[in-house]
Amino acid sequence: MTNPIRPCPSCTSAEANTLPAFSQDEWRVAECTSCRFVYLTNPPSYDALVEEFAWEKQIAEVSEAKPRKGGRSAVAKMRAGLRSLRPTRSEKFLKLLGGGKVLDIGCGGGHRMEPPFVPYGIEISKAQYQMSDELMRSRGGYCIHGAGADAIWDFPEGHFDAVMMHSYLEHEVEVDRVLQGAARALRPGGRVYVRVPNFGSVNRKVRGRKWCGFRWPDHVNYFTASSLRRVAVRAGFEMRIVNRLNLMFDDNIQALLIKPDTAPAPQS
Repeated sequence: MTNPIRPCPSCTSAEANTLPAFSQDEWRVAECTSCRFVYLTNPPSYDALVEEFAWEKQIAEVSEAKPRKGGRSAVAKMRAGLRSLRPTRSEKFLKLLGGGKVLDIGCGGGHRMEPPFVPYGIEISKAQYQMSDELMRSRGGYCIHGAGADAIWDFPEGHFDAVMMHSYLEHEVEVDRVLQGAARALRPGGRVYVRVPNFGSVNRKVRGRKWCGFRWPDHVNYFTASSLRRVAVRAGFEMRIVNRLNLMFDDNIQALLIKPDTAPAPQS
């Protein structure tokens, strides 16, 4: 079951041209005629996302489809060695977000935010929600089962120091609503970490529909840095690109959305 044809998440225009090269089966990927944002116009309903297109099921199917390789190549081993010299994930998030109460939307099993963060979460998968809630309660927070754009409004206003949207916003049909909810739930000066596939990357242009960022039908938004900034500003945030130096060659955009100390009214 699909939702009705939706307007552009970036500029709200109802006019879009289908892109057959990026569409698959009944899933219609299109480009907005006004702002050129690329998105899925007929995404699955939330009920279908829970039952038919659950994250754990999609990942299992992708893993089974990949050819199995023997040992790692010398290049792969070298890359792994270089990664070991980088800051850990916890160190990175602590530097970017500064600690405190953090809401992880699409939190999976709840392991992403480690102490000293106090973790809270939203998870649409029933199985992953149960694991996440148990873990987060042991660390002072809790998890809500539901869709991000709905459940975020159940938290108190100004409750969080940070919000995590790691590999989440590309799945969210109601982009404006979840960002407005995040702005409400954050304290003044709070930050949102966003990581989404980078539709503007060189790799996407070279590989076309074989690009790793395409997933039908659960990826419903294909952001560039400019379209991500547009929706962030409309929700009242300032935006800073984290991986600015290599953005052109990176398959992902990493960004901080910052709530001003005196928050402006969201743009209509």
